[in-house]
Amino acid sequence: MSARANTEPVQVRFISGADLRRILTYPACIDVVRKAMVETSRRNVSLPLRHGMPLPGGRGLFGMMYGYLGQPESFGIKLVSLFPGNAAAGLSSHMGLVILYEGRHGKPVAIMDGSVVTAIRTAAASAVATDALARRDAATLAILGTGEQAASHLQAIPVVRPISKVRVWGRNPDHVRRFIDAHDKDTQATMVPADSVAAASADADIICAVTSSPTPILFGRDVRPGTHVNLVGSSFPDRAEVDTELVVKSRYFIDYRESTLAQAGEFLKAKAEGAVTDGHIVGEIGQVLAGNVTGRQTAEEVTVYKSLGIAAQDLAAASHVLAVAERDGVGQLLSL
Repeated sequence: MSARANTEPVQVRFISGADLRRILTYPACIDVVRKAMVETSRRNVSLPLRHGMPLPGGRGLFGMMYGYLGQPESFGIKLVSLFPGNAAAGLSSHMGLVILYEGRHGKPVAIMDGSVVTAIRTAAASAVATDALARRDAATLAILGTGEQAASHLQAIPVVRPISKVRVWGRNPDHVRRFIDAHDKDTQATMVPADSVAAASADADIICAVTSSPTPILFGRDVRPGTHVNLVGSSFPDRAEVDTELVVKSRYFIDYRESTLAQAGEFLKAKAEGAVTDGHIVGEIGQVLAGNVTGRQTAEEVTVYKSLGIAAQDLAAASHVLAVAERDGVGQLLSL
């Protein structure tokens, strides 16, 4: 008889997307991501670079992001498919699973909807950076894009700044109008369409670039002094949502240095052109939060936060969800 047959069955809690949305509120996720970013910059983490496998015919990508977080101690993996055309079928572009393990015995303890975790924690990370870097009086938000991350950023950014106006731009004006109609209930701010990126950005205090564009849509000339920019949509080394001028003119912050130097397309393009060196990176947002690096220095400077996303954010969010689910008896226990 094997040793495994004499052990107690391992129980894993399955937590649905609907339960995730109830538990992982934006204020709660912002709080746990803020702490995770400090742990990341203290290197109380192990975060290998993510891996992706292109699927035949250019249909999409299968990727994995895994790592270890020291506090709260956990490790795990996110398996995700990325199919940009899914919106036309009414599906999320990101679909997958987060599998969470506890650190004492290495047991899997939870399985949850990876697309929901990604949508909420990504916007929460932008909100953390915005809180640390944007002007305190920032009130006008520009959202570039009309997809899932546009919707999540619409809800996350007003948690940290008193947003009164939101300008929305997308390549398809019909999509912009549908986005505004669908999400007007999600914000107290006035939402208005913009017919160009320049128009959306003209009076913006905060810009969230959340498109899938492989080439620049936002240019340095369009960003006025004092603006804070969250760069979210481009997550591959051969893609860039903004031009080199914006990278150069900004005070440039990142989530994790190792992934930035390998995968941040905008920065790598500017570096390849000889416009910047690695020294242009002011620091990680966790260093700003810990008080080890100065964030915004003046009301006039442009700040940029380059978000690639890291496993520490997934693990922190998943650990919070599991703790609440265990406390409240949410989810379904599965025996392995």
